[in-house]
Amino acid sequence: MNNEDDMEYYPSALTIAGSDSSGGAGIQADLRTFAAFGVYGCSAITAVTAQNPLAVTRVDALSSDAVVAQIQAVGDAIEIRAAKTGMLCNAKIINAIVESLDGINFPLIIDPVMIATSGAELLATDAIDSLKNNLLQLATWITPNIPEAEILTGIKITTQADMAKAAMFCANKWNCSCIVKAGHLEGASNGIATDVVATNGNIYLLSAPLIENCPATHGTGCTLSAALVSALALGFHWKKALKMAKSFVFGSLTETVPLGPTVEAMYPPSDSYLEKVTLKMIND
Repeated sequence: MNNEDDMEYYPSALTIAGSDSSGGAGIQADLRTFAAFGVYGCSAITAVTAQNPLAVTRVDALSSDAVVAQIQAVGDAIEIRAAKTGMLCNAKIINAIVESLDGINFPLIIDPVMIATSGAELLATDAIDSLKNNLLQLATWITPNIPEAEILTGIKITTQADMAKAAMFCANKWNCSCIVKAGHLEGASNGIATDVVATNGNIYLLSAPLIENCPATHGTGCTLSAALVSALALGFHWKKALKMAKSFVFGSLTETVPLGPTVEAMYPPSDSYLEKVTLKMIND
């Protein structure tokens, strides 16, 4: 009979985020990504939203007790290898999550979701301090887009050098690694979309071809962080995990699916696009 301590469990990951009724972002995008990587997905829902890729029409936050109960129920029975947070709504939920995750021994990726692609506010303004002062202390990786990085750091970002400065600020302040995503940077050069990574005191450029005028950008941030969680849960080194996550997003944007007369959506790619992605350390 096997000793329980020697048992090899199926890789499992946890997402703590809001539900997206249209399936393009949030919990649905995370679980779809986990499944595409062959990772068993668990969830703790923070809010129920009525939305589609064009608009968020309603947000109903759950109680902090309900969120914590979900996290505890998962943790009581399942060995989680990595976790992520997404839409967290308010300070009460954030503080309760911090308490419930205290002492975790697996990577935690924090996607500091504040504003939806459609422009809707997904994090209360008074909750930003709780995010900065409490939750980010637990982060292994932070994955802000440019507007979120500006809020977290107070740095105005208009160039790749600004992205690097903000990424290093986050890495140093919260003793973690940080990816500042380039999706909102104007004037991407040479048809390349380059995110900036700060880790272990170094700056890296994570690049893939830029898909011009892509019709399906809803959920890109959720998908990237969920793909990173998946790769880490599978035990890949962080360098390979970053490239896998970036290539998964690129592939999902390449192989979009039409869902309605005016809507296309990202979808897990059937092909591998890992060769399209580069990770390069740059000198000071």
